[in-house]
Parts: sequence; C-alpha cells; structure tokens
Amino acid sequence: MSGRQVDRGRLADVVLAAVVGALGTAVAAFDDDTTALDHVLVVLASAALAFHRAAPRAVLAAATVLGTAYVVHAHPGPLSALPVLGAVHTAARVGHRGVAAAGGAVFLAGYVATGPGTQHAAERAGLLAGWFLCAVVTGLADRNWQAYLRQTEQRALEAERTREEAALRRAGEERLRIARELHDSLTHSISIVKLQAGVAVHLARKRGDEVPPALLAIQEASGEAMRELRSALQVLRADEPAGTPALLVERARAAGLAVELTVTGDERPLPRAVDRAAYRIVQEALTNAARHAGPAKVRVRIDYGTRNTTDHTTDHTGDRMGELTIGVDDDGAADPDRPPVPGTGLTGMHERVSALGGTLRAAPRAEGGFSVSARLPLGDTV
Repeated sequence: MSGRQVDRGRLADVVLAAVVGALGTAVAAFDDDTTALDHVLVVLASAALAFHRAAPRAVLAAATVLGTAYVVHAHPGPLSALPVLGAVHTAARVGHRGVAAAGGAVFLAGYVATGPGTQHAAERAGLLAGWFLCAVVTGLADRNWQAYLRQTEQRALEAERTREEAALRRAGEERLRIARELHDSLTHSISIVKLQAGVAVHLARKRGDEVPPALLAIQEASGEAMRELRSALQVLRADEPAGTPALLVERARAAGLAVELTVTGDERPLPRAVDRAAYRIVQEALTNAARHAGPAKVRVRIDYGTRNTTDHTTDHTGDRMGELTIGVDDDGAADPDRPPVPGTGLTGMHERVSALGGTLRAAPRAEGGFSVSARLPLGDTV
C-alpha cells in the first residue's frame, strides 16, 4: 500500500470519529440532564473510532465501556449507540464476529437495564438490536467483498505473469530457431570459404608463388565473419534476464505489492551466471509473495559482501568473501507447521543455486510469513 493510500485511510478514520462525535454531542446538548461528564464520555467513545484499523478489538472495548457508562448515567435516546455501532461494524469487518456481537449485547443490556420499564423503552431496545445486527452483517459483507477484490486482483496478476512468461518463452523459442537457421546455413558456408581460402594460401606458399592479396583478404574476412557469427549465436541462445532485481521491485510495487529493497556491500558487476540466477531468484520469490502472501509486506535484501580480488578467505565479520547473499522475506499467511509443497518455481531456484555451488533455503518463518535465502559464490568477478 502506498503512503498516499495510508494517509487517506487515516484521514477517513479521523473524519468518521469527528462526524460521530459531532452527532453524539449535538443530540446530548438537547437533553437538559446532560452533564459535562456525559459529554466527555461521548467524545472519548467517538474518538476511539479513529484507531479502529490498528486495534479494532481495543476500540470496540473502549467504545462499549464508555457508551454503556454514558447510557447508565444519562439515559439518552437511541442515537447514543452510534459510537458502539461503528465499533461493532469495524470489528466484524476484520473477522471478529463474536467480539462484535458481545460488545453490542453488553451495550444493549446496559441500555435496557437503566431505561424505564415501559413499552416505549422496549421498542427502542428492539430498534437498537436491529441496528447492531445490521452493523455485524454489513461488517461481514464488507469483509467478504474485500476478500473477493483481493482474490480478483491476485488472479489478474497471475494472468499477467502467465502472459509475460508465455511471451518470453515464445521469444526464446524464436531466438533458438533463428540460431539454428544461422548455424545450419551461414556457419557451414563460411567455414567452407575459410577452409578453401586457407588451402589455396597454403598451396601457393608451398610452391613459392606470391599469394594474391584478394585471397588473403578472403581468408581474413571469412575468419572475422566466423567470430562475429559465433558471438551473435551466443547472444541468441543466452537466457539473459530482462532487467535487474531493482526493476523487479519497481514492477512489484506498481502491481500493488509493498516491497522494500536493501542493497549492502560493495556493489559490482557479477559473473553472467550469478547475475542471471540472482534475477530469477528475486523474480520467483516476488511472484510467490504476490500469489500466496496476501496483503503482506516484502523485504528484499541483496548483499554483495566485501570486494577483495586477491583474497577470498574471510573478512572480520566471519562471512565468506566472494559471495552474493539474497534474502526475500514476507509477513504473509505462511504457517511453519504446514510447509508448502515445492512447485516448479522453488525447484527451479534450487537447481540454479546448486548448479553454481551455492545454498538455498525456502521455507515459512517461525514468526509467520515466508523466507527465501540464497548464497551464491562469486569467484572472480568481471
């Protein structure tokens, strides 16, 4: 979630508390028996609503206690229940159904116990009970709607990722096809030209004849063409990442994932295989976080270690030099007691890391969420 969205949410909470407080104090002002203590109770109960996102159960408890104290002391009308209604709704919205119902029941009990035993008071109590029931039901409906929106967003992200993977796969297949065509057609022809030119030069020199300059030019040009063609074929066959881990983090943020990137150590160019593996590890970890972690915060850490081109032993911290350390942690819904079944993504990460002689750990964290940690030996950096 962006900072602007957080600020808007806080502002909306403050506005809600202010509106409820204004209504409560306005109604209380028309009651001649209202004291300064009653106004304080109404203001405090309403002000608690400004913190319902951070601590919904605490807000419900505070609003219920203060609201009940107000009705016991002042015997107001049904509108005195507004702060408690708001707290019941917000508690039910985040899944605390039982606590929300209990809070509403406590307030109703206080309201009925202190009111006069008339039919009018009973009708008011019934009206309030209906209000509290609506608050619980609308809270649950809002919770289900938010869950549906999150699921729809995750499906859209998954569909987008699938389309990107399919496009990359088609592009890779096309590159391989072009590489095969070039290899089969041009490489063979240029090799024959170079071979024939070399034989002609060798025979001319063996006979003591002067080698024609055109023949030498053909031999040199064909050799240069072979070298350039090999370079082009290597590029076409390469599985190079389309960006950097920092670019992956920016893409994840743009898609709505709360990601924090930390880079430490002596940042420098990496060997091609290590750079490619690091990119894929971060890519797969962020993809899994977007798919399975829910509305979680993700921390990406990349540590280049201490650069020392002459000694790859250990530094003063005890960490091995010449290693790239990658960590991707989230505080999502992963449970340590139910480790995930490794899929294609986790298996591919293990294979990449093992091929480079590194180590990888991908498992739920003890405090909740999921963690991916990889250590890749750098060898001689380029």
